[in-house]
Amino acid sequence: MVRRIVDLRWTQRLGPAQIAPQVGLAPPTVHAVLVRCRSSRLAQLDRASGQPIRRYEHPHPGALVHIEVKKLGNIPAGVAIGSWAGPPVAATARPTAPAARPAATATPLTGHGFIHAAVDDHSRLASGEIHPDERRETAAEFLIRAHAWFAAHGVVLQRVLTDNGSCYRSQRWAAACQQLAITHKRTRPYRPQTNGKVERFNRTLVEGWAYRRLYRSEAARRAAFTPWLHWYNHHRPHSALGGRPPITRCTNLPEPYN
Repeated sequence: MVRRIVDLRWTQRLGPAQIAPQVGLAPPTVHAVLVRCRSSRLAQLDRASGQPIRRYEHPHPGALVHIEVKKLGNIPAGVAIGSWAGPPVAATARPTAPAARPAATATPLTGHGFIHAAVDDHSRLASGEIHPDERRETAAEFLIRAHAWFAAHGVVLQRVLTDNGSCYRSQRWAAACQQLAITHKRTRPYRPQTNGKVERFNRTLVEGWAYRRLYRSEAARRAAFTPWLHWYNHHRPHSALGGRPPITRCTNLPEPYN
């Protein structure tokens, strides 16, 4: 009976009220079974498989660092984007012009930025850079700089986890890992939740930086990236760390932090 209840929960994502008639039990009884099986809340289940999420955390900083690239559209010229963007700003034209072009054609798109991010599994300390591409050379050079950045914070990188992107399967990336004495691991195909910590960081990045404020240009948004990243590492309370910022878990800092 327990297996049937859990199977209905995992495969059809039904609640106790929907499962109860199918198994001949009362909804509170079904709910009690789901609680014991850690499946009472949909947030506890993986979206792809429906099975309970198995959370893990490595024992010390540097034991595993999650790395990923986030693709983000640049702000077109003449457009404001953020928490209060309003309508796009049309191209400058005199009111007496016989036929002004629409704002959409007057402000063409300006491409994308690629945010290379590295998040420590234990402390959630994050390093990030914005680049115009995600080529193998860019990814490898970011890894080298991220290694130095973490070392400056007293964290020695031992392993990195990435997806199966072409830049992470290149010889240039493998050479960088060998140069830094880092073990490289890749996620299973079509399982982005394996790299969930950097995925969650990217969501926080988008909500807390990319669209949090009103930006009138891409340059203004990029200028706010480094200050936001410092705030994330040193001041933002992290729910997985008991309300403390990531820097508090790096206990081997090279110098006192105030």
